[in-house]
Amino acid sequence: MDAIRIRSLAKRYAGKRAVDHFDMTVPQGAIYGFVGKNGAGKSTVMKMIAGLAMPNGGEITLFGNAGNVNDGTARTPVGVQRVGALIENPGLLPHMSAFDTMMTQALVLGVVDPKPVCRDLLNQVGLGNTGHKKTGGFSLGMKQRLGLALALVGGPDLLLLDEPLNGLDPEGARTMRNYLVQLNQQRGITIVVSSHVLDQLERMCTHYGVIANGHMVREMTAEQVQAECGESLTVRTADTATALAILEDRLPGNPDAPVRFAAEPDGSITISGGFDAAEVSRLLHETNQTVLELSAKSRDMEDYFVALMDDARTEGNR
Repeated sequence: MDAIRIRSLAKRYAGKRAVDHFDMTVPQGAIYGFVGKNGAGKSTVMKMIAGLAMPNGGEITLFGNAGNVNDGTARTPVGVQRVGALIENPGLLPHMSAFDTMMTQALVLGVVDPKPVCRDLLNQVGLGNTGHKKTGGFSLGMKQRLGLALALVGGPDLLLLDEPLNGLDPEGARTMRNYLVQLNQQRGITIVVSSHVLDQLERMCTHYGVIANGHMVREMTAEQVQAECGESLTVRTADTATALAILEDRLPGNPDAPVRFAAEPDGSITISGGFDAAEVSRLLHETNQTVLELSAKSRDMEDYFVALMDDARTEGNR
């Protein structure tokens, strides 16, 4: 079962489409990295999943329970009570302490025996010693940690976290990341997390979705991203067409890691996937190809995602 399944979702603000024909699939038990530039629609999508914003069309299914939206008639997705959310800024009352804020949330949700639950959650996010300090005096990182604790009140099965690492120093970000992985692995909580800190996402995500201009550009597993961003080989010879034909015909691959070839505009050949650089060199030598360049390089994940988003923007402007 998928934790989230979205089809043809749409949202307009003042006549402008923030999200349009948006599809999304989040497997249950995944840590799903939601990647996109500012204004791409990430927060809007999360708000609609959490029932904080009403779509203008489409369908949101949570844990197999569909909440349909047709002809502009909106209703909160069925199953939203299983969702905890930290979207944009946590809504904190500056005159209240962290514990009082947690207790207010727990009482609203009807949590049984709320005091130990709230204390335990505050300890888990590193705010157990804040005492009577008012949240208005919290740093941005402390507010983010409190927002996560609030999202966990009630024991949700799905967490929606919009930039939860914002304002955290490297050590704090690592602690938060490890805690999210722990929640996922030990409690089975499905997590959708957006972040501009892509190297942090890389360390915890099992799946990714890339959004641009309110559209889903592509969804991938972590293994697929790793394959796309893995090492590639640039080959330049005196006769590109002949070298490409030889390599395509004779370079072995395997079903789990197929070899991919691309003839570049500058006359070079890019090889990616499950290739063996030594085997490429041997084949070119045995077939008397004049090799002008043979160089390996790795693609940065951030460059890869930016390229996907830029390609989508270019396509959308045509």
